[in-house]
Amino acid sequence: MKMKLAIILETKEHEKAWNAFRFGVAALKKEHQVKFFLMGEAVEVESIEDEQYDVPSQLKKLTEAGGELLACGTCLKSRQLEEQTACPISTMFDCVEMVEWADQTVTF
Repeated sequence: MKMKLAIILETKEHEKAWNAFRFGVAALKKEHQVKFFLMGEAVEVESIEDEQYDVPSQLKKLTEAGGELLACGTCLKSRQLEEQTACPISTMFDCVEMVEWADQTVTF
């Protein structure tokens, strides 16, 4: 059964962020639809540098496989990162719409 999965990531902790993106990639490989919303400190994941937990690589695999990635605009602005993100700057309304769209919501 194909599902629509909403994944909300709220941490920049390397291993947890890496696993969240790995989960999304695995779901896409099983032909599910995946949308990610980065919230709070998770908006910083694009800049994680870790040899063991290569978060940017997993993030790239997610988007290349067709996963959608959104980032909280307020969270980006509070960190002055709005010019440094590849993610579409989004709102809480976008997050709500993503959850409404989804069959299941997963948080990390």
